Amino acid sequence: MEPAPMTAPRRDAPHTPAESALLAHLGRALGSEGLRASALSRATYRRDASFLNADPLAIALPATRDELAVVLRACRDHQVPFTPRAAGTGLAGGATPTGVGGVRPLVVSVARMDRLLELDVVNRRAHVEPGMVNARLGRAVAAKGLRFAPDPASQIAATLGGNVATNAGGIHVLTYGVMSQHVLAVELMDTDGEIHLLDGRLPEQTGLDLRGLSVGGEGTLGIVVGAWLRLLPAPPAIGTLLAGFDTLEAAAATVGALVTSDRLPDAVELMDARAIALVEDYAQAGYPTDAAAVLLLEYEGLAAGVSAGVDTAARLAGEHGATEVVRAADADQRARIWKGRKAVAGAIAQQAPDFFLQDVVVPRSRLGEMLDAVVAIGEREGLIILNVVHAGDGNLHPFVLFDRREEGVLDRVFAAGHDIVTTALALDGTVTGEHGVGIEKRDFLSQVYTADDLAVQQAVRRAMEPSGLANPDKVLPTTVGCQEARMVPEGAWV
Repeated sequence: MEPAPMTAPRRDAPHTPAESALLAHLGRALGSEGLRASALSRATYRRDASFLNADPLAIALPATRDELAVVLRACRDHQVPFTPRAAGTGLAGGATPTGVGGVRPLVVSVARMDRLLELDVVNRRAHVEPGMVNARLGRAVAAKGLRFAPDPASQIAATLGGNVATNAGGIHVLTYGVMSQHVLAVELMDTDGEIHLLDGRLPEQTGLDLRGLSVGGEGTLGIVVGAWLRLLPAPPAIGTLLAGFDTLEAAAATVGALVTSDRLPDAVELMDARAIALVEDYAQAGYPTDAAAVLLLEYEGLAAGVSAGVDTAARLAGEHGATEVVRAADADQRARIWKGRKAVAGAIAQQAPDFFLQDVVVPRSRLGEMLDAVVAIGEREGLIILNVVHAGDGNLHPFVLFDRREEGVLDRVFAAGHDIVTTALALDGTVTGEHGVGIEKRDFLSQVYTADDLAVQQAVRRAMEPSGLANPDKVLPTTVGCQEARMVPEGAWV
């Protein structure tokens, strides 16, 4: 059975009575700074960092909780759906403004709600608004000898509300885990403008873990208006190592040896030859451009343990055929090594105007098989695919490079994306490690969960957000049962 189609994108379509009434209401309440409805403004908010896009009704930009409550109550009263958004760095179409029943959604941006409300050093926690940028919190807590561990590659722009909504990860996920391990409490606003504190600040909690349920909800359960986040002590010592290999297989085998050694790294990143060449030319990070793959490894903790870890990594890399092993001599060299890894998306513009970034997970023992499969998929579809991998936890990020102006190329891109996901599933993996489900992975969930599983999830969603207006058409399949998953539902892009 095919999924129900989403509302087709529209440009300058006439307003329905409900849309007109909502815009008039919000115009009076928010003024010109808080409501944007011009064609240019709408074009700016058509999509997130994916290329799935649709035309919103307008954009509301509340600056306070009271203003946000006005917006959500107005959506409820006029039965207009809404799409939460902050920086728009998501990669799965979660902030694409898809509507229901022919009604375009209002994009509700929380980017102006960006304050650090409280920094509780004694209890090692921070209370933040959703629009606060991840890296900004990192700088604020570093001054107190603390750190916020989740570090997605987009952390210089990604907001903490978005990190909570998508259950983001990052380079150090192997040791510190994804966002859910660092969220102590979530403040969620519903369509009545009421705020619900889903608390987990105490070490022991009674009742169901609704806090955990809300992390990764992608705006379908309401809008995150605040979060209490766990902070950790800054490590006293850090050691970083770069190792080059002649083959992807040797690099993957080294990963297996590292994660089963007595010195588990805090970060294990793998990049293939295409990613190396692209980044080195762009960032001058010091990567060996003749290598088929590189591993970026990091150890944190007490100086003696870090030194022992780096020694172990250098030894294991050598035993598995590393052609080059470089230990970062100082903070500057360490920063350059990681700058290269985080610059991949930006560097792609040198080679192609568009890219489609996948996000799948396989068991570490099957990482080599998955990498071989990605190479074969690229060759079959005639596409350039470069690989960047959170190798320690088997989370692959194949970048599919293309030019959308080329006739028929999108069909090949979508086919490649589809095959990457189905291959990961066949290797006992899953459809996303940290980018979320959004639109892109939504209909694959029927291959991950049973019909009963999905029915329970739908029931929980309806119980927590009965209006059905919060980010419709996202995360859960539009129909439950056996169906061929589609990478991009009809009408999701123009």
